[in-house]
Amino acid sequence: MKKILFSIILLLAITVVSAQKTYILCGKLVDTKSGKIEKRKTIVVEGAKITHIHNGYVQPKSKGDKVINLKNMVVMPGLIDMHVHLEMEYDSKTRLKKYILNEADIAYNSINFAKETLQSGFTTVRDLGGSGVNVSLRNAINLGKLDGPRIFTAEKSLATTGGHADPTNGSSRKLIGDPGPKEGVVNSVEDARKAVRQRYKNGADLIKITATGGVLSVAKSGDNPQFTIEEIKAICETAKDYGMHVAAHAHGDAGMQRAVIGGVKTIEHGTYMSEKTMELMIKHNAYLVPTITAGKEVAEKAKIKGFYPAIVIPKALAVGPQIQGTFAKAYKKGVGIAFGTDAGVFKHGNSGKEFGYMVEAGMPAMETIQSATITNAKILGMENEIGQIKKGFLADIIAVNDDPTKNIKTMENVVFVMKEGKVYKK
Repeated sequence: MKKILFSIILLLAITVVSAQKTYILCGKLVDTKSGKIEKRKTIVVEGAKITHIHNGYVQPKSKGDKVINLKNMVVMPGLIDMHVHLEMEYDSKTRLKKYILNEADIAYNSINFAKETLQSGFTTVRDLGGSGVNVSLRNAINLGKLDGPRIFTAEKSLATTGGHADPTNGSSRKLIGDPGPKEGVVNSVEDARKAVRQRYKNGADLIKITATGGVLSVAKSGDNPQFTIEEIKAICETAKDYGMHVAAHAHGDAGMQRAVIGGVKTIEHGTYMSEKTMELMIKHNAYLVPTITAGKEVAEKAKIKGFYPAIVIPKALAVGPQIQGTFAKAYKKGVGIAFGTDAGVFKHGNSGKEFGYMVEAGMPAMETIQSATITNAKILGMENEIGQIKKGFLADIIAVNDDPTKNIKTMENVVFVMKEGKVYKK
């Protein structure tokens, strides 16, 4: 009898806990679908999801329910950054670190980077390349062991020999070796397919390729094409077989065209993009991820003596100032824009600056927010779960002090963060 009573009491306790609701009183609420800002709304959260959205301020009826007062704030969905590197934060010693840090060191560093990202309002990110520790970081966050954003990771980026993501670039001849598909280095169609399958085996959610040279790699060119179109097609076809999309780092125009024709979903940076490439992107429904903040950051850091290796400096000074202008042209042309910053090239937690740079280049504030919510949710295949404050969606909710359509700088100071119904900042 006692056992039966205990079971009933336990069942009732579980029911009460699970039924607990949180009422969020919103002074203003950004409707990312309509692009309008509504007033005096109440969001009801139960567990990890939004269960109701009421007009006006509604008070809870049950004793155990909570109230969060955001009447003086502007509330919106959690933000999505499509280009971060959570394993690192670039500084003058980054080159040395790859020889002296162990995987455990990288993992411990990534914990703070993830936390800073979440605290700045980004509840979902796409990690576009690291050592593979990013897979473990994603898993730890999903299991509730660590605080951080929801991560979609490319695991290790794919490169060609000597290309932008070749992990042995800049090493001595004794250490260069001959990395292949297992290490993410591709030199044939066969390698391309194997490298994608290896990323899948390693736990990647998507594929990232370095379609052209890069600014921070220890190599002469920052924009030459580095994959054949046949290799890119093999990568994209294989990725599709495994339910993954492909992102392409690209500064040079020829490499971009190959990437878009080959089937990539997003072009990262897009520095020297021509009008022809813009037209191709519109035709193939590919998106530009601008990373303006990173462009400005590398240009500034290149002026500091000793911050970058000598071979990087001319690339940083040339590429950095171009990115914002290219973004302006692409947006005006009608290319789809997916919000992304390249955080890790600059300090994590500062991704909100990107909104201001996008507005400065001519994109209306509301559209920048939509690019960081509904657009990115669609690319990630989560358009029915994140990117909107909507009944049935995950309770990823943030707040800022001011109306971003009047003061876009407010996006740099997120004051409230909830992810899947749990408050991380208030």
